[in-house]
Amino acid sequence: MGSDSSWLRDLGFAWLVARAILFSLLGILLLVGFIVFRRWYRGRYFNRLSERTVALRGEWADILSGKIPGSVWRLNALDCQIVEDILLDNIEVSRKDQLPAFLGCLRNSGLLDLRIHEARFSKGWQRRSVLLKLGRTRAPEAIPALVEALESPSEETRVAAVRGLGRIGSSQAALPLLEWFVAGDLQVPEHTLKNALLSCCRDEPEVLIPYLNQVSGPARELIARVLGELANPNLGDDLLVLAADALPEVRASAARALGKVGPETSFPVLSTLAVDKEWFVRLRAVIALGSLEHPGRIYVLLRALCDLNRHVRQRAAWTLARVHQGKEDILEKVVATQDDYALQAFLSELERCGSLDAALDRLGNIVDRERGAANVENVAAVVKEHFATPAKVAAVAAGKP
Repeated sequence: MGSDSSWLRDLGFAWLVARAILFSLLGILLLVGFIVFRRWYRGRYFNRLSERTVALRGEWADILSGKIPGSVWRLNALDCQIVEDILLDNIEVSRKDQLPAFLGCLRNSGLLDLRIHEARFSKGWQRRSVLLKLGRTRAPEAIPALVEALESPSEETRVAAVRGLGRIGSSQAALPLLEWFVAGDLQVPEHTLKNALLSCCRDEPEVLIPYLNQVSGPARELIARVLGELANPNLGDDLLVLAADALPEVRASAARALGKVGPETSFPVLSTLAVDKEWFVRLRAVIALGSLEHPGRIYVLLRALCDLNRHVRQRAAWTLARVHQGKEDILEKVVATQDDYALQAFLSELERCGSLDAALDRLGNIVDRERGAANVENVAAVVKEHFATPAKVAAVAAGKP
């Protein structure tokens, strides 16, 4: 025995290398064993999940109606997870008349109360996950637990609570968000709050008006942007007040909203906003005018076609080029502006619409009729530089279609 130990000691560094190799092989074998075991276990889990899903789907009508009581599946973790996922998926795509049946199943089984308790007392990622699940339920009784999470010191938890309230999608969920926001106590990213308010106020945008009148600065701009996206014809008078606001972002949101109001009410205001000192307000007004059917909008759009900002010119040209009737008269008026940029923008949009050849023929007639006018050479130069073939340019310059 002593001779064996002496022999191992004599090996020296080689023995250390051999031990390292043996331990490495052992570690590799253990890692491979763990990977194999994990794949086997997960395969077994997914097989069970698939089997139970098929079985519960077969009993779904009885589960939903309550013939199979919640106690049968609630205490089984896998069955509870499957039923909850199916319920939440159905709630997200259900109509209002279908919602009570799914909520009844959640309430009667005690699953909704369990999630509300977890939202109040769990921590970290588990709490955030539960907050999002509560939002997916669209249940009014979930709102207080979500509002409590707005006080969390963790920004991720506050964001999850706002997203959960947004998923509920009712004005009841919007009210606490607006109250916290107006008071300055809601510390979440702006886009998160905006998305939540858009979801909650989609059916009742008028709930935003009282809070809009209580704030100023960036908070007023955010609420105005939400209102601009959700406005309906019932908000006409309130939108007229916003169109005269001192903040350009609020005026731009009012212009966007006025495109959804009747032309008799909105057209005079949009005509004024189309000459606003801020270019993006003018742009929003021109976009809104494109959705109105009012005989006076052509004049306003022609004026916008000569705007100093190229975005406003392009949008005005886009709208004018898609007018179904009177396009020839519009072309004559564009030429009469003697604005090369306006003509270029309009002809560019006609080219995108596939109406350029007819417009160039019409230009030839205009040049022939107005031979000697100061803008004839400019018209031919614009066409030559940007649009037509040499033969077409010669025809336009000569006044021959």
